[in-house]
Amino acid sequence: MDSALRDKCVLITGASGGIGQVTAAAFAEEGARLVLHCHTHPEPLQELQPRLGVPSVALAADLRDEGQVDRLFADALHTFPRIDAVVVNAGIWNPASVPLWEMSAAQWHETLEADLTSAFLTCRAFLRHLAAVPRETASIVLVASTAALFGEADHADYSAAKAAMAYGLTRTLKNEIVRLAPRGRVNCVCPGWVRTPMSADGLADERVVRRVQATMALQKIAEPEDVARAIVFLTSDALAGHISGAIVPIAGGMEGRVLHPELL
Repeated sequence: MDSALRDKCVLITGASGGIGQVTAAAFAEEGARLVLHCHTHPEPLQELQPRLGVPSVALAADLRDEGQVDRLFADALHTFPRIDAVVVNAGIWNPASVPLWEMSAAQWHETLEADLTSAFLTCRAFLRHLAAVPRETASIVLVASTAALFGEADHADYSAAKAAMAYGLTRTLKNEIVRLAPRGRVNCVCPGWVRTPMSADGLADERVVRRVQATMALQKIAEPEDVARAIVFLTSDALAGHISGAIVPIAGGMEGRVLHPELL
């Protein structure tokens, strides 16, 4: 089935990470033109670009800084005449297990700035671009987490940031984007555990894998491709043109309870 993404310009934040690189490759397979964002290390993107086979530009920016976000979009628009879609993928997860009563204000602010403020600034810049360059369709896909759906003990900072993205931003912006693009859409994916470099240490512990799989109907840790394909689907007007405001778990049927006690 044709996604109709050929020659569309898609900006992917956090494109140098595990999910980001695979998502870039998935869009390239559809013929999209790509703006690939990283924070400080462009080397992975410079290695990735020649393999993509589509026009692309790699740009660095601190998405917590509104001036840098504005420059990111301005620099992207020096290469491409317009941006059709944005995948809000950049973010952090502090691996330290810290209950809320022991969490420092510094950790709380760091996570919310990196995950939520960066999403706000990225979406704001894109919506301002839509206001300046009107069109019928546009798409935002936010990458949140199952922590938004079920919470995550000892990671209240991350859960709160991702829940705000999934529920607050997604369901507000899907009503606002249509003022600028009448068929504009905003959706959200919520991955669970995915095999990426960020999760490698946790997934190296068999006890962690058993505990995670005990909450999943499919008992399968996701691959980055599982998330990337869902993002491409939701971005496509041809495939998902009547889907907006959706919050889609990509987590093998995960629930906030144990489904397979025999694994524990």
